[in-house]
Amino acid sequence: MRNIFERVKQWNTFARIWHLYDAKWQDPFESAKVIQKYLKGLHKPIYHPLADCGDHVVVINCKEIAMRGDEWRKRAYFHHTGYAGGGTYTLAWELHDKNPLMIMKKAVYRSMKGNLQRRYTMERLHLYEGINVPQDIIENIGSVIPQLRDVPMRLDKMPEDQVKSYPKIWDLPKDYVVR
Repeated sequence: MRNIFERVKQWNTFARIWHLYDAKWQDPFESAKVIQKYLKGLHKPIYHPLADCGDHVVVINCKEIAMRGDEWRKRAYFHHTGYAGGGTYTLAWELHDKNPLMIMKKAVYRSMKGNLQRRYTMERLHLYEGINVPQDIIENIGSVIPQLRDVPMRLDKMPEDQVKSYPKIWDLPKDYVVR
């Protein structure tokens, strides 16, 4: 009986498991460090740098990532067309407007060591703007990677009775004008 369970453990170790990560309000660069561990298989006991034992990671809500401070205005991404004078810099907010998935993709790509296996490892990363994920991918998901930061509930999404029961520090005067 013991050999059956050992075989199942071995199968789980070698199998490619699908993980789900919610990037809502998460720093893409801190999230990339966590995601790349699952893509490369660093969380498995059989990890070896030359072995391709990583898992699939599905990242949802890439459109709602958060960056610290004014990093949206200061961080620039470089792209070159291959032609002379074809180098351009694009600010993070512009890149996010063009393609919301690109910042997360570039963050995960840069967090991995630059070897030949990196491109094949990136094929197991599945990025989505919102929560609309194809059904065949949802059926494969076996675990959830915990978020690094808790996402607070927005005030306009809270029930009205919960907002009214929330303790107030002070009441505004009745003649106060909110601008």
